[in-house]
Amino acid sequence: MNRDVQHYIRQCTVCQACKYDTSAQPGLLQPLPIPEEVWVDISMDFIEGLPKSQGKEVIWVIVDRLSKYAHFVALAHPYSAETVAQAYLDNIYKLHGLPKSIVSDRDTIFLSTFWQSLFAVLGVNLLLSSAYHPQTDGQTEVLNRCLENYLRCMCAQSPNEWTKWLALAEWWYNTSFHTASQLTPYEALYNQPPPLHLPYLPGESNNAAVDRTMQRRERMIKQLQQNLPKAQQRMKQLADKGRSERVFQIGDWVWLKLQAYKQSSVQHRSNTKLGPKYFGPFQVIDTVGSVAYKLNLPDYAQVHPTVHVSQLKAFRGDLPNLPYIPAWLQGSSSEVQRAPYKILARRIVKRHNKSAIQYLVQWEGLSEEQASWEMADEFESKYPSFQP
Repeated sequence: MNRDVQHYIRQCTVCQACKYDTSAQPGLLQPLPIPEEVWVDISMDFIEGLPKSQGKEVIWVIVDRLSKYAHFVALAHPYSAETVAQAYLDNIYKLHGLPKSIVSDRDTIFLSTFWQSLFAVLGVNLLLSSAYHPQTDGQTEVLNRCLENYLRCMCAQSPNEWTKWLALAEWWYNTSFHTASQLTPYEALYNQPPPLHLPYLPGESNNAAVDRTMQRRERMIKQLQQNLPKAQQRMKQLADKGRSERVFQIGDWVWLKLQAYKQSSVQHRSNTKLGPKYFGPFQVIDTVGSVAYKLNLPDYAQVHPTVHVSQLKAFRGDLPNLPYIPAWLQGSSSEVQRAPYKILARRIVKRHNKSAIQYLVQWEGLSEEQASWEMADEFESKYPSFQP
C-alpha cells in the first residue's frame, strides 16, 4: 500500500504543475571549451539601468575567453544592432580583428536579424544562452558584478560621473591577478607585466627589460592552456557538489518551468502569485549539448524552445489530451495569444531616466479589472495594426 500511495501521488498532475522542485539544481556544470588563441572566442553582455553620464546609460562588456582581457564601451539609449556593430568596429575590431565565436545571452540586439545576418556573412559562430539560464555566459556575468562594484566604490557620491572612471575600471580589471590563469589579463595578452606608473624623479632612467619574442608568446599560451583547465575542473567540482544530474531522452515528456513575471505567451495568467509553477507536458524533440533540450512548444508560444535542464522535470502518469492548463484559463490558442481590445488609460513613467508612455490595455475576453500596463513603444511594435 505504501508503494501504491507513493506511485499515485507522483502521478498527480496538479502536484507536478504547482509544487516546487526540492531536488538539487539539475544539470552538472558544463565548462565551455578552452580557446586555442587570444581574441578568437569572446563573450559579451550589457550593463543597463545606470544613471545618465555624459549622455551614456549602458556599458557594453566584451571579454576574451582565453586571456580574460576585457573592454568596456559606454553606449547611449536608444541603441540598435547597427550602432552596436559599429561600436565593435570602432573599439574592438581595430585592436583584435574578427573572432570565430561570440557567447552572449538572448538580448534583442543579439537576436536581431541584422546581427545574425552580419556575423553569418562574416563566418562568426553566435553561441546564445538557453532560455532562463544566463549562467551560460557566467564569465561575463561575474565581470559585470565586479565592474559595478568598482564604479560604485569610485563614484558613489557622484554616480552621474561613472563614465570618467570607466577607463580606469578597464585598466584595473585587466591588470588584476586572476587565480584561474595565474596571470593578469594584460600579461596574458601582451606577454609582459603591466607597466608601473611611478612619478618621474630627476636623474632616474627607465629600464625596459621586456621580452616580446614569439617564444615567450608561445610559452604564455601554453601556460594559459595548462592553468585554465585546472581552474575549470576545480570550479566544476565545487559547483557540482550542489547540483544533481538530470537527463532526458528524445521523446520524453517534461514539465516546463516558466517565470510568471516575464512569461505570458504560453498561457496568460491574471494571477501570477498562486499560478502553477510548471506547464505542459511538452515533448523533448532534440538535445542541445549536454544540459539543454529542445521542446515541442505550441505555435503561439514566444518562448525559445531550447531550455536548460534546470527548468525541466519529468512528467509522470498518463499523458493528457491537451497540455495542462488550469480550468479558469482553458481556451483556444487564439485566446491564449490574446489580442488588445481597448486602451483604457495612458500615463507617463520614468524608464532609463527618460519619460516614457504606458497604456492601460484591456485584452479580449478579459474584464477591465484584468487590464495591464504596457510600454507604448513595445505595444505599438507588437500590434502595429491596432486602432485604439
